[in-house]
Amino acid sequence: MTTRSADEELFGPGAAAAYARYRPGVPDAAVRLLAASLHGVPAPVLLDLGTGTAQVPRALLPVVPRLAHVDLVDVSPEMLARATAELAPLLGTRTADTHLGPAHTFAPHPAHPRPDLITCCRAFHWMDRPAVLRMADRVAAPHAAVAIMGDGSLWTHDADWTAALRELIRSHLGRDRRAGTRGTYTEPDRSYEEDLADSAFSEVSRHRFPVTRAWTPESAVGYLRSTSFARPGLFADRHEEFEAQALRLLAEYALGGVLREDAVFTVLLARRPGAAS
Repeated sequence: MTTRSADEELFGPGAAAAYARYRPGVPDAAVRLLAASLHGVPAPVLLDLGTGTAQVPRALLPVVPRLAHVDLVDVSPEMLARATAELAPLLGTRTADTHLGPAHTFAPHPAHPRPDLITCCRAFHWMDRPAVLRMADRVAAPHAAVAIMGDGSLWTHDADWTAALRELIRSHLGRDRRAGTRGTYTEPDRSYEEDLADSAFSEVSRHRFPVTRAWTPESAVGYLRSTSFARPGLFADRHEEFEAQALRLLAEYALGGVLREDAVFTVLLARRPGAAS
């Protein structure tokens, strides 16, 4: 019998399908910023850490047709399998490798060029961040950029409907935000900018992209299945009851069937001092 690791259980079985269907993608403006970071690189290599269902590579491949190779890293075999399936139609003659394990343990194939761009979207808080940045320094090309990206979640978003949804989740799971088999979530004790400032990639620029999203009660509930704080396994045999309650609650807040989320997608683009930009 195979034992699932704590990292793998963070989102739970079935999360990859919900992740692929309901998780918001990378905003177009952020994709353009990432593409611009590869300007002048003839055959770029992308390393995507905590890739999930490969949202970042899927967004970049059509915009950067000369992208030659992608390395996908995740702790979940289910996520990597889904990422491979999602990415396959976009690759053409380009290549992609999957790497199962924590991000800081990544080691590139010796025959492949060093990555020119290392990305981590909505996942850096789960990682050993100093160790990840040390790994990035070991493997990255001299001119490479590191992009740490994210926009919070429906747990952190401040709106009437998300506040009501949080209270409903807490009524089932307790006051503290849950985090898979790790118990409760703990906020990082320092900012990502501080992490980067103490790394080889200490030349950092911050880019903020406002985004407005329209959820339905059904899509918001589907999104919750992909999260660490409201995944089905946390509710045991009460998950169907919770989802029915959540749908009724969100229907009360939806205007014309729509729940509005105004978010900011932030990209920290970091390089080694003096590296070409």
